[in-house]
Amino acid sequence: MVDDRLSRVFSALADPIRRDMVARLASGDATVNELAEPYPVTVQAVSKHLRVLEEAGLVTRGRQAQRRPVHLEAEVFDLMTKWIERYRREAEQRYQRLDAVLAELAEPEQTRAEGEAS
Repeated sequence: MVDDRLSRVFSALADPIRRDMVARLASGDATVNELAEPYPVTVQAVSKHLRVLEEAGLVTRGRQAQRRPVHLEAEVFDLMTKWIERYRREAEQRYQRLDAVLAELAEPEQTRAEGEAS
């Protein structure tokens, strides 16, 4: 079964607004109001999106005096990267095996073509 945390992370990133928020947080912390600025949704809707990201472990909320900045937890991307890399390697191995089979199939055709050219 797929790791539950990994499922929550991918589910949280399924929404385009949440993916955009993560991309924006990659350049630095921001408040809820700052994150809400470019979206045609209410601050409450943005807070709900942030709650989903927080439950998935992608962001945390801090406290700096009167400010409550949202912080991207980059370590979660290591979990995703490891999962993706595993399947990328498996796909790469399949392609290498396919290349070898195709090369073997092409050899008799090359031999036959060389024999006809003589």
